[in-house]
Order: sequence, then C-alpha cells, then structure tokens
Amino acid sequence: MWSGVFPAVTTKFTEDDRLDHAEMERCFALQMEAGCDGIIVAGSLGEGPMLSHDEKLSVMETARKVAGNKPVMLTVNEAGTREAAEMARRAAKAGADGLMIVPSPIYHTNPDETVAALKAVAAAGGVPVMIYSNRVAYRVDVTIEVMEALASDPLFVAIKESSDDIRRSTEIINHFGDRFDLFTGVDNLAFEALSVGAIGWVAGLVTAFPRETVAIYQLMKEGRRDEALAIYRWFRPLLDLDVSSYLVQNIKLAEVLAIGTNDRVRMPRQPLTGERRKAAERIVRDALAVRPELPAFGLAKAA
Repeated sequence: MWSGVFPAVTTKFTEDDRLDHAEMERCFALQMEAGCDGIIVAGSLGEGPMLSHDEKLSVMETARKVAGNKPVMLTVNEAGTREAAEMARRAAKAGADGLMIVPSPIYHTNPDETVAALKAVAAAGGVPVMIYSNRVAYRVDVTIEVMEALASDPLFVAIKESSDDIRRSTEIINHFGDRFDLFTGVDNLAFEALSVGAIGWVAGLVTAFPRETVAIYQLMKEGRRDEALAIYRWFRPLLDLDVSSYLVQNIKLAEVLAIGTNDRVRMPRQPLTGERRKAAERIVRDALAVRPELPAFGLAKAA
C-alpha cells in the first residue's frame, strides 16, 4: 500500500509559540518537490507529544494542502489508549490517509497489552495503520509475536522498524513475506535496511536534505547500489544526528543551515547551545562543503 520516502516532518513555531503554518507549508513543499512519497506529521521529530490534539490536526491540514494526492499520516502517540483512540477518530474524520501508532510512551505495555491497545486505536480510526516499533525510545518491543497477533487485522498495513537491530528487518520479511509494508525508521541504518528488503524509509534528515534522501532510495530501487552507497557514505555523519535524545534540536539546526528556516522548539526542549550546538553545526557545515552532485535517476533520468 505504501512505499518510498515519507518525511517525519518537523513542526514549525512562531516566536510566540504558535504554529507557523506558512513556514510549514514552505518546508513541506520542499519535500514534495524533491520527490518524497508522503508526509507523516506529529511524530517524535514533529514534537507530537508537545502538541494538543487540535494542533496536530491543524498541522495535518497544512500537510494535506501541500501533499496533493500523496498520503498524509498522523502519528498517534498518546499516553492512554482512550486518548489515543479519540485522536485516531478525529484524525480519520479530518481526512488522514493513515495513522502511525506508537504504543504508550509512558506506560511500558507487556505484549498482550500492546496488542490490545494497538487494536483498539486502529479500530477507532478505521483507516490504514503503520505500527511504530521503537523499543529504544519507547521501551516497548513490537516483536514478531506481537506482529503475528496483529497480522489478521487488515487495518495494520505497515511497520516502521526502529528496533536498531538490522536483523529484525530480515526476520519480518522471512516471517510475513509482503504482508506488511516494511519501512526503516532509523536514518543511519537506512541503506542497510533497503539492502535487505525494506520498501520505505520514514526519514528525519530528509527535512533538511530531501534531494539526497530521495536519491538514495530511488537509486537503490533502480539497482544502482554503488551510486546510492556513495551518497549514503557522505550522508552518514548527518544521519547520525537523528540517533540522539537531541534529535529534534539537531535536525532543526540542520534545517537552519540547509533550507534557511528556524530552529524554534517547544518547551521543555530548547534549541542547542554552547559546545553541543557547535559540534552539530560543524557536522552540517562540513557536509555542506562537500555536498555531492547527484546523478540523474527515475523521472529526472527519463526526462
């Protein structure tokens, strides 16, 4: 059902901490122009847990305005299943093409609880679901056994695999075949995951470097592994910025330098300062200084 590069977009704020829809529209458009295949709003990178339900829906509306006929998904990442189900209902009613559902980020569910909660939220929304499996950040492991318990429910169509174990991608394919659309959700494992069969990439640094992200995916799809790997090797220091408790600040700083936006975040987060900011900025500037020329691929090659 889904494949390709789906940016987990950042949420833009004004100086007085309101949603900056004009800037989001500009930034989201850069993703679409580069050839991304959908948009995911209000995730971890989108500071979803710091947004009200109304704000999440408002960001989704802006994304839908930009995405055209490409899918827009809203992330459901509430602490309680009741609240998550309500968010899912509202998102579906507002036109979400799908939901990315996170097991409770507060209470660390056991496998039976994980299955029950995911099913309840999916049923409330009634639209296709991508399961967000991220045991590192959320301490709930959506294992093969949990996926097996969900596989009979047609609402569950995709998995964002973020366990940080590349072996899990092969295990999912070996066990389920193509039952689930397999997306990688770890930027600095993306090449590896695409190499073993992932068909999508929920990407973070794409918000600052959309063309390079799409190039890697499309070149891999075309079987041009060496060309993709050369870009990926250049990209790796940047992609490492995604694997950090400061991933939001890191990536928003990369956006400042690469696409000329701002790095405002919602408290309790604050923009990077001091040595941490200098280190992240050095990584981005060093990469920009040797930014590779991209080969033609896909539609650009055909033209």
